[in-house]
Amino acid sequence: MNNNNHNRKPAIVPYKHEQANKSEGLSLKEKIGLTLLSIAGLGGLIWWGTTSIKNKVEDKAHAKSFDDGNPETLAKQIKMAFENDGYWGTDMEKLRATIISIESKEQLNKVFKAYKKEYHRNMYLDMSDELQASQYNELLQIIATKPEKKGAKPTQSFYTAWAKRLKAAFDKTYSFIPGTDEPAIKAVFAEIPTQLDFVKTGMEFKRMYATDLMETLKSELEYWEIGDYLKIILSKPKK
Repeated sequence: MNNNNHNRKPAIVPYKHEQANKSEGLSLKEKIGLTLLSIAGLGGLIWWGTTSIKNKVEDKAHAKSFDDGNPETLAKQIKMAFENDGYWGTDMEKLRATIISIESKEQLNKVFKAYKKEYHRNMYLDMSDELQASQYNELLQIIATKPEKKGAKPTQSFYTAWAKRLKAAFDKTYSFIPGTDEPAIKAVFAEIPTQLDFVKTGMEFKRMYATDLMETLKSELEYWEIGDYLKIILSKPKK
């Protein structure tokens, strides 16, 4: 009798064949379950990666928001004005001052993008939701007076926008009670760069509303207040 059969080692089945056999032994339900687990794991990995990138972008934006005057800071100031430290309504004076401080439409576009990146919301839609129609229109006029790029001189459209803002400030009502939005008037006066530009704004006001700007100002303010407004204009260069 040949003893070679007793000494022969068992055949080694490659690992992949074992896996194949195991796979073949799985039921259809088990195979579907494993496939779903794989998909879920891949989806979780994608979600984690996306969230990680998003958080890094937000952290970077947060860090930049502490630098005075950059788009991230201005976007944060606008959001804080909307939130108003938890009080009802919007801090209009802070919002107005922030919008005025933006020096050009080019910079405003950067602020819009920074706001979108930081808060995942449309800045102008938030503005329209937060403000009364008269306040929203005032800010649109402020934006309209901005040059395309920093340093451009006022044009006729500037005088028109300033005249409209002054008229809106004179026509302000508080719960149907006539009043005057004095901070809005001061904002326009502060923004007008020269005495000559103020005169041209008065001329545009006269053309648009058939009334004298200074006479309207006197009728809207107390007589002891007018001097403070004129000081703002007289402190500016003549042209």
